[in-house]
Amino acid sequence: MPLNRADQPPPKPVHSAPDGSSSRFSPITRGIGWTVVSGLLFVGVTATVRHVGTEVNPVQAAFIRYAFGIVLMAPFFLRHGLPSFNGRHLRLNAFRGLVHGVGVMLWFFAMTQIPIADVTAIGFTSPIFVTIGAALLLGEKFRLRRLVAIVVAFFGMLIIIRPGLVEVEIGAIAQLIAAPLFAVSMLIAKMLSKDSPPQDVVAYMSIFVTLTLLPPAIYFWQTPTWTQVAWLLCTSVFATAGHVALTKAYQLADITVTQSISFLQLVWAAILGYFLFAETPDVWTIVGGGVIVASATYIAHREARLARAS
Repeated sequence: MPLNRADQPPPKPVHSAPDGSSSRFSPITRGIGWTVVSGLLFVGVTATVRHVGTEVNPVQAAFIRYAFGIVLMAPFFLRHGLPSFNGRHLRLNAFRGLVHGVGVMLWFFAMTQIPIADVTAIGFTSPIFVTIGAALLLGEKFRLRRLVAIVVAFFGMLIIIRPGLVEVEIGAIAQLIAAPLFAVSMLIAKMLSKDSPPQDVVAYMSIFVTLTLLPPAIYFWQTPTWTQVAWLLCTSVFATAGHVALTKAYQLADITVTQSISFLQLVWAAILGYFLFAETPDVWTIVGGGVIVASATYIAHREARLARAS
């Protein structure tokens, strides 16, 4: 027999996306999903960069990767045209390109010097700067559970790299300098994503980073082989798609939420290093990775429950 209206289960909530479409998933849940996707794509970047890193100068490789990024974003410009950015947007994009470009050069160099898991682990000092900057500059709420999740995940990173117990290599120093630069780039991307579509934010970053990398790339230039060019094209595809996914995540969820989930990249990087480059993770990497996974899983579950409750 048919159920009475009062006995029928309540319909599942439908959430509106920024583009006007509807979804059964809350914005925070979709933001977490886009963060996971971006993390997987960035791991693909790590693999290809590590593969060609010993064959091509890091600065030259970074330049070719971003030059390909401009080519990949060309269809968006042809279809939608160049956005009419005001002076503030142009200044923000130019400054982001400069900061991100310097960070990219340091990151490419670090990839040729130390294991993938170490590069990724040290890179996760960025969320500390991001979280503080988001609270001070963007006015995001500094919820206790988000802070605890980031601190726990950061502690997991410390377990892996064990500062003070191992020799600090030049690659590690380069990555430690790159980390706050990437944090500044993330904060600017969050500011730009409020009133700019993701493809515009990524496209303009590709343009200004390429211009930043051009002078040093000319200085170190050596003609690459077609195979090396093909691998760098793969790097650009993964990286461009990853930045689009990350910008979508910024549109849907607070940056303090997305940063907690991004710690999973460390685990994926360790797995990739083991299977592709014979970089066997030690017990500290396994323990620290477990702490990071637990933290990321908790914050994702907690934010999803809060979204359903609201």
